Amino acid sequence: MAAVRALARGVRLGSNSIGRNRSLIFNSVQRRGIAACIDPSIGLTDEQKEFQKVAFDFAANEMAPHMAEWDLKEIFPVEAMRKAAQLGFGGIYVNPDVGGSGLSRLDTSIIFEALSTGCVSTTAYISIHNMCAWMIDTFGNNEQREKFCPDLCSMQKFASYCLTEPGSGSDAASLLTSAKLQGDHYILNGSKAFISGGGDTDVYVVMCRTGGKGPKGISCLVLEKGTPGLSFGKKEKKVGWNSQPTRAVIFEDCAVPVTNRLGAEGEGFTIAMKGLNGGRINIASCSLGAAHASVLLARDHMCVRKQFGEALSNSQFLQFKLAEMATKLVASRLLVRQAAVALQEGRPDAVSLCSMAKLFVTDECFSICNQALQIHGGYGYLKDYAVQQYVRDIRVHQILEGTNEVMRMIIARSLLTES
Repeated sequence: MAAVRALARGVRLGSNSIGRNRSLIFNSVQRRGIAACIDPSIGLTDEQKEFQKVAFDFAANEMAPHMAEWDLKEIFPVEAMRKAAQLGFGGIYVNPDVGGSGLSRLDTSIIFEALSTGCVSTTAYISIHNMCAWMIDTFGNNEQREKFCPDLCSMQKFASYCLTEPGSGSDAASLLTSAKLQGDHYILNGSKAFISGGGDTDVYVVMCRTGGKGPKGISCLVLEKGTPGLSFGKKEKKVGWNSQPTRAVIFEDCAVPVTNRLGAEGEGFTIAMKGLNGGRINIASCSLGAAHASVLLARDHMCVRKQFGEALSNSQFLQFKLAEMATKLVASRLLVRQAAVALQEGRPDAVSLCSMAKLFVTDECFSICNQALQIHGGYGYLKDYAVQQYVRDIRVHQILEGTNEVMRMIIARSLLTES
């Protein structure tokens, strides 16, 4: 934390641009300032404002100038992420004794929102990596924590979360990947689908079946790249999230030491779901950053683009659209931050609030980005303009970390059970 505070004083906002006429959010902030009504620093402590500024500065200087290239060339920006780790962003809510920053869930949301203004795809991967590191820190024993967490927090090693399978997406408890105990090892067989970082990462947090059917038969193992029998499918071609590779992860008689199991046998599904509660806040926070950037891009475009002899900003219809976008953004931010506090405090409404945040925020932020593209007209559909990348990158947020249909199921279940 002290290092983050020191860096906050030392880093200065840079001026950048991506592509033809691609006015970045950071230039907009410098030139015009953020309107008070959507200022993401409102309500934060001085310390939170400091590391928020560090994250915004890093996004402006180290991510935004490369966002389009990483997307076009499908570059996994390892060195940029290691620079982020030097600021404490490799293990934001991991305990300091194993190299983490020890920050709260709210602090984490603030950081991911700021980082994602520079590149949603890269920030989303960093959020998944953080979730994996937290799971090992929280559910691992001291030996496991000391073995894995320091390298993950420094991002000398990268992590992937392995839950989804070809036949079990939303119905995660029906997973089939099996781990049979033989002596002091589990023999792991099966496959995982849509794994972020798959093939390029070093540590795999894997949910597998060690017992009978259902969630109580699932355990959590940690595999390291290079384990015999561990292989990967082809790199998937995706609409967005192109700065992180996505592959199937395949296990063929992988021998995994029993000492690499997190928690007891049968606790894997609980571990997975607790990880996802935070993951849902994280991914919603990434959506916030994209929406925040898109609102400012739309505002600036309206001020410079002229049609019918006057600026688009003089159109009351577009003024109303911009006002609606800003209102959705602030409402989304408030809900995410409320959910983050609830999760940090372990409140009984935490799971429902995390689901509400993921549902509402990813839907509304996609709507904001899509409307920003519409305001840009034909220009918004060109890859020279950043707004289209925000649209492409956050579309998947309505699907992963539990689809938004599953979020509705969780919320409804909570309401009906409590009644």
